[in-house]
Amino acid sequence: MKPIAPGTVIFHRHRGYGVLTAVNLLSGWVAARFGDEKRTLDLNLSTDEVQHADGEPILFRRTPPERMPHARLMAVVRDLHAAGYQKLYLYSWPKASGLHWRWQLFTGPRNWMQRPWREGWYGSGADYNFNPVMGWGDAPGASTAELIEALARFDPAGLANALGQDEDHTAWFAAVCDALLPNYAYSLGADTPEQPLPLYLPVIAVRQRLPDWQGEGLAYPPGWEKTWSPDSLQRRQQQRAVVRHDVIPTSWSLPLEF
Repeated sequence: MKPIAPGTVIFHRHRGYGVLTAVNLLSGWVAARFGDEKRTLDLNLSTDEVQHADGEPILFRRTPPERMPHARLMAVVRDLHAAGYQKLYLYSWPKASGLHWRWQLFTGPRNWMQRPWREGWYGSGADYNFNPVMGWGDAPGASTAELIEALARFDPAGLANALGQDEDHTAWFAAVCDALLPNYAYSLGADTPEQPLPLYLPVIAVRQRLPDWQGEGLAYPPGWEKTWSPDSLQRRQQQRAVVRHDVIPTSWSLPLEF
């Protein structure tokens, strides 16, 4: 399908020729102006049968799209790990508003709090809502292999920095991918007294209308405990040490002696 963007000339069977003024590729809604009309018309690409000027249909999937790219990025990192680029890391964290999650890929030493920044290696779910690409010259909906190829063309020197072994992190990352993909991703962030992180790795859904993840608790990445303060470490040890003695499973049969 041809790409669409503001300025694309379209055809609608009831309105004739028009020009797109706004495009939301996450939801499938576009705004268009027809003829000399001052107001724009909102159209849904799934139901309103919008066409390009030459008559080619503009199609859009009906299933809920991803509202953030994190699951796709996890698949990219997993495949690159398998190819020997094990010093590649994905850091994702919630924005202060809590409405979107940011992401960053970085290479080299595994230092979660002092990450080297490279152009095109970071982004936000807020931007992804309106333009669902990573920014490497990739196309919306690109497969994992296509994303890797686009990244290698975009910044071969940066990707070369990821060559090397980090077996602990690679094993952890593969286990997390097996548990979460394709509908869920992990979230990290600063552990503070005001907003302490939970005992297990936070999990987020990448599509709307998905239930909360119900799997077993996942561990944080190797070396993540170095980002916690002594108070946070003490609090987590206390959480792990809590044992309920007032609840005995019904399947247990304990001998009672008086």
